[in-house]
Amino acid sequence: MSVAPNPTHSLGRSVDSASRPFSDYAAVTAYLYAQKARGPKFGVERMRGLAAALGHPERSYPVIHVAGTNGKGSVSAMLDAIFQAAGWRTGLFTSPHLVQLGERVQVNRQILTAEAMIAYTNEVRATCAAAGVAADAEDYPTFFEFMTAMAFLQFKRQCVDLATIEVGMGGRLDATNVVDPLVTVITSIGLDHCVELGATFEEIAREKAGIIKLGRPIVLGRVPLAAEQIIRAIAAERGAVVHSVREIYGEDLGCYPQTNLAGDYQRWNAATATLVAQVMPKEWRLTAPVIAQGLTQVNWPGRWESIKLEDRLLILDASHNPEGVAVLAENLQQLIATTGRRPLIVAGALGEFRARAMLEVLLRYAQEIYLVTPRQERACPGEVVRAFVPAAERHRVHVTSLDKIFPEPGACVIGNSTDPVVVTGSIYVLGEVMERLALKRALPASGEDRG
Repeated sequence: MSVAPNPTHSLGRSVDSASRPFSDYAAVTAYLYAQKARGPKFGVERMRGLAAALGHPERSYPVIHVAGTNGKGSVSAMLDAIFQAAGWRTGLFTSPHLVQLGERVQVNRQILTAEAMIAYTNEVRATCAAAGVAADAEDYPTFFEFMTAMAFLQFKRQCVDLATIEVGMGGRLDATNVVDPLVTVITSIGLDHCVELGATFEEIAREKAGIIKLGRPIVLGRVPLAAEQIIRAIAAERGAVVHSVREIYGEDLGCYPQTNLAGDYQRWNAATATLVAQVMPKEWRLTAPVIAQGLTQVNWPGRWESIKLEDRLLILDASHNPEGVAVLAENLQQLIATTGRRPLIVAGALGEFRARAMLEVLLRYAQEIYLVTPRQERACPGEVVRAFVPAAERHRVHVTSLDKIFPEPGACVIGNSTDPVVVTGSIYVLGEVMERLALKRALPASGEDRG
């Protein structure tokens, strides 16, 4: 994107005019989701141009850049909690959201308000119009690039001391890869988004290692050996020192830091966040007591989160890919051992590959399975998922909808009070359940809805 007007961009098109700014939130969300419906456009050049046109707000504060197949959101939330425990004003950019779109952009865990989102959307549109970029042009920002720009602007204008930026997908070609971070982080490598990133650990590692910057330290979480070799080779080429969780903490989870987030895998994430904090310069005052305090105050809903719903246990857990499903299996085993009962599982997935991986584990541990279809264009319909179930098992697999399972706030009508209920799969399913049950208590209100 060029800041100077470029009339060739608008030939035969209608430039997205800044003279027609949005005035209400519903119109803004409709506009943003319309950009999403156009599909992803990979590459960082559009974001580089947009960041330049906006005056490079992302250069106004230090950044920690976090990539990974799983765990990058949890590690980002942990880092945010650690920095706040040290007294710093923090920015946090993550995706996707659970209930409210503004959750993606937070300052000191206060989400972006509807009013701010309207203003920033208008500002980005006006910037594009001034540069002569038509709304239907190839170099017009995507949904994710709009959100990334909002985060950059919000963090600058709210004068954050530091921002933790989570990669959307991959790393090398992700819109967030315009930042120049103090530290880069790769939390894990698994087989997900294989069409976009590659079909092997090595290929995916190469994409995620694209965030490594010259001379900047890289913190490495739990990754397969083949992936680690690729990451270390790229780090060596760029003069980036590698700090490995496995090298520091070994394989014994008993030696790993504690956190308030449930699940053994969160201790791997806690170790990753701890190592990032230890790599930071001393002026950030991230002492051992501060790190420990932050790790016990992490706010990250939907990750094996237990909720008391009237007279029963409800667990929300976003396990949307094969690596996450493997962790889900461990947690389900522990749940059965603790409660003495197999859970009722409500699940929905995006894509057949993810659905098949999820279903294999659910059939092993569930008493009954309730398949739902997330409200997303890439959702795998419940009827399609059920068709993957062996005929002898289909009697305990039901295709239904969330409004039938959770008909009103606080109510769950499947099974009885002794049956634990686990909601899993796509994070969008969790968000829809939280919305139906009015479970917004973990997130500051902003007057906006999920869209």
